[in-house]
Formats: sequence, structure tokens, C-alpha cells
Amino acid sequence: MSKRKESMPMGKKKRVKRTSESDCNTTEKEDEFEEEEQQQQQQQKDELASKITNTKANTTVIDYFTIKPLQSAIDHIRKSICSSITEFKFNKTRVRPINKINEIPQDSQTILYWMSRDQRLQDNWAMLYAQRLAIKQQLPLHVAFCLVPTFLAASLRAYRFMLKGLREVEKECQQLNIIFHLLLGKAENVLPKFVEDNKVGTIITDFSPLRVPRQWVDNVGKKITKIPVVQVDAHNVVPCWHASPKLEYGARTIRTKLHKHMNEFFTEYPPVIKHPHTSTTHSEMKTIDWETVDDSLQVDRTVNEVSWATPGYTGGIAQLESFINERIMSFGTSRNDPTKNVLSNLSPWLHYGQISPQRALLIVAKLRSKYKEACDEYIEETFVRRELSDNYCFYQDNYDNINGAWDWAKKTLNDHRKDKRTYEYSRDDLEYARTTDKLWNAAQIQMIKEGKMHGFLRMYWAKKILEWTKTPEEAIEISIYLNDKYNLDGRDPNGYVGNLSYCLSCGIHDQGWRERPIFGKIRYMNYDGCKRKFDVKQFENKYSCL
Repeated sequence: MSKRKESMPMGKKKRVKRTSESDCNTTEKEDEFEEEEQQQQQQQKDELASKITNTKANTTVIDYFTIKPLQSAIDHIRKSICSSITEFKFNKTRVRPINKINEIPQDSQTILYWMSRDQRLQDNWAMLYAQRLAIKQQLPLHVAFCLVPTFLAASLRAYRFMLKGLREVEKECQQLNIIFHLLLGKAENVLPKFVEDNKVGTIITDFSPLRVPRQWVDNVGKKITKIPVVQVDAHNVVPCWHASPKLEYGARTIRTKLHKHMNEFFTEYPPVIKHPHTSTTHSEMKTIDWETVDDSLQVDRTVNEVSWATPGYTGGIAQLESFINERIMSFGTSRNDPTKNVLSNLSPWLHYGQISPQRALLIVAKLRSKYKEACDEYIEETFVRRELSDNYCFYQDNYDNINGAWDWAKKTLNDHRKDKRTYEYSRDDLEYARTTDKLWNAAQIQMIKEGKMHGFLRMYWAKKILEWTKTPEEAIEISIYLNDKYNLDGRDPNGYVGNLSYCLSCGIHDQGWRERPIFGKIRYMNYDGCKRKFDVKQFENKYSCL
């Protein structure tokens, strides 16, 4: 495969940047330079997208577009793969042990999938592995979700989106002869008793690279010492620990590794079937009182639910269907225009694991012959960039603070730490959109009202926070707080990497640019640059007030 060079860390490759003498405005020539940078990566991206499109996904007949609705087509395709997971060649490199136990006790009475990040039954490698093991052991299958009453800055909006998705999981479990449990409390506190009471033979859980969920898994592994506890990466196409054993510098370095593993992992999914072994406690199970669960939450109840996003697997697949039927044809050319409705808008469902990124990629890849540019960009965002974010959070403990920045970025920010700010705003001023910048205010208002912010504006939004706060540390803290409180896809690797990368201040997965006040060599954006890219006034008018 021929290789094209991309941007490298500062000091490894000399660059001649074509910029004006102004320190206050980005120029059209700088925009042109950025386009040249993007063109240098295009061949590698094209080769990866082509390989995804041409990957044989375990069947010769894959047609998502003749059976309506999309959910029925997906169900049909799963059944065409095989009758159940027992007939599917499961890739065990998706699995890694958490404790040192590898034998299932002979008196075991059930297998447990401890559901956490991936809150769906179908298209879920962790769930499929759990059913595979349960059928092999001729045991019933249980699913448990451990609900903590508060999690970082998650508000009622986030919790209700998650809980409504879990209600759908509960109903599907009932249809598939699988018992669903909602356990209140930290997993390390509630799972040991559950394991003892139900004589669980093995715990299978899914994977998150974030600090708190990883600690949950580690603590369970330390407390559960008599049965195997294993983890399956059901969120990434290529398991995070398999894709790379180290922190990757950027998309260029991880893309080649993902490319290498494509044939091994980019496959269709077999179905989760009606489980053939029934638990003796099945008939004794009571329906979960979801209203009482809601009342138990210790969260900010002032952030209300949004109307545009229907939670759960069914709502996520419907959103995916509207994207491939109505918006993908413009995604390649207009995805950076916040006034155009061309994005997939799938991030809430992907964040909660209510739909599978791999399923979305399987479908979008089939449209590449019609919409090559759009599909290539979607593959880059949903596969390469998303899995790069997991890599960063998995191997970098300081993924949410300035210590996670590259050395060159920390130096340039420190060099400009005492630069004078034209405006300084408090967290309350920023939260309630009380700045002199109407575009920034509009972006903040969109986030408050809709639980999302257009991706292009997230970059502008975060950079202005750096410009308007006393220190980079304060900027990072405020941007994460606001993102996690209001956005449905908050508290996510993509969000942490986005805030610490070229979006905010720390140069993660980016390079150094021309030096400026406050920003130093961090990539810069300003109002005039936005005006050259889209109709700023139109967006400001749409989100003019809270």
C-alpha cells in the first residue's frame, strides 16, 4: 500500500505556513493550508474506506435497502448469517480476563451479562458471547444493569434518555426468555450478593476506557474471586487493546492499524435468539418500577428531556434510517455547515450503546458507490476518529485535564498563560449565554435546548472558552462541565478528546500552528472565519434566546 505523509508532532517535520502578519484573524490562506493538510491524508482514508466497503461480511446477500423498514432488513440479515451465535465463529480476541479465574463452578445456575456501556441486546458482542457461553453450559441467561444515582455532571435529561432505552431492553429480554435486572448501586457493592444468590457461573461485561467505569470493573474483579469475570469490547470495531498496545499520536498512526485488522473484525452480526434454557426464578420476577427508579436519582432536574430524539434501539435505528434516506447525500459537502440538517445525529444512541457503530458502518459502507465522499467522511468519523478517542482515554490517565496534553502544547499554553484577555466570563455567564459573541451564544443555546451542538461549532465554542477564561485549566473544567451537563453525548471519550484536542487547547491529535496571543501555537478559530464557511446570521437568528 502506498503511503502519504501526514502532519507530525512539532519538531519532527518542518513546515512553511502561509499566513498573514495579523495575530487576530485567521486568513483564507490559512484555510487553504488546512485543506492541503487534509488532502495529504486522503489517499490513506480512501484505501481504508474502500476496504470496509469490499469486506465480505459473512454472507453473499447483504441488502439493507429492499426490505422496509430498516429494522426489519437488519433482522432479516442477522438471520441469514446463521441461526444463532453457536453457529458463528466468534473472535475470542474480543475478550479479555478481568480476574485470574478461568473455570466455571460445576454448581453454577446461570450466566450473567453485566451491561454497562452497551445498552442493547442485538448487535452486541458482549451479549452474544454471554449467550454463547450460556448455551454451551446449558444454563439460563441473565442481564443486569447497575444504576448509580449520580454520575459526573449527568442531568435528568441524560438519565431519562438512558432509562427509557433500558426499559426497551427489559421488554426485549422478556421476549427472548432472558431475565433483566436493574440493580441500584455501584457494581462492586451489589454484584457480589447477586452472584451468590443466583449462583452465577461467569460474569461477562462490556468495555469503556473511561476512569470511573474502568474502576467499577477493576473493583468487581477484585471482589469476585470464585468465578470468571471477563470483558468484551462491544463498542469498537477493533477491540481497543487489540488495535494498539499504546497511546497513538493521531489518526494517521491508528488508521493503518485499524486497516490491518479489518478482515478479522469487520463482520456482520449473528442474532441473539430466544434463549433455550429457562431460569427457575423467571416466573417470580417482578416488573421494574421505573417511576420509583426515576425518583431515586440524585441529579439536576432542571435540564429537561428533548423532543427530537427517541431513546432506545428502535429510536436509534429510525434515526439511522432517516440519515441514509434523507441526509447522507449532502453529508460529504455540507457537514460543516451548522445551518444545514445533514448530520447523522446518531451520537446520543452511540454514546449509550443503544445502537452499534459497527452496524451503522456496515450500512453506510453499502452506499459508497452512490455517495463516495459522504461515506468516506462518515467512516473516518465513526470508525477512525471514534476509536482513536477510545485509544486516547484508555492509555492516557489524564484524558480530562491539561496533563494529558502533548509537551509542546503545554509549553505554548504556559508561555501565554499571562496574556491579557479582552473579555473574561464566569462559568454562569458562559452557561447562560451572556457573552458579546452572538454566534457563541447561539451555539450554547442550541446545546441547552436540544442536548446537542453541531460538530463544527463545538470547535469554535471550546476555543472561545479558552480565550475568555483566566487559565487553560479553567477553560477545560468549564467546557467539560457544560458539555457533560447538557449534551446527550456528554461524558464520552469523543467529548473529552474533542475538548482537549484542536477544539480547545491541548493539541491532542493535532499539530502546532502560527503563534498568537493566549492560544500560542494552538489551532485558532474566529468569527470572521466562520462567516466564510456558513451563514452565521441565519444560525444566530435560529437560536437567539433561551
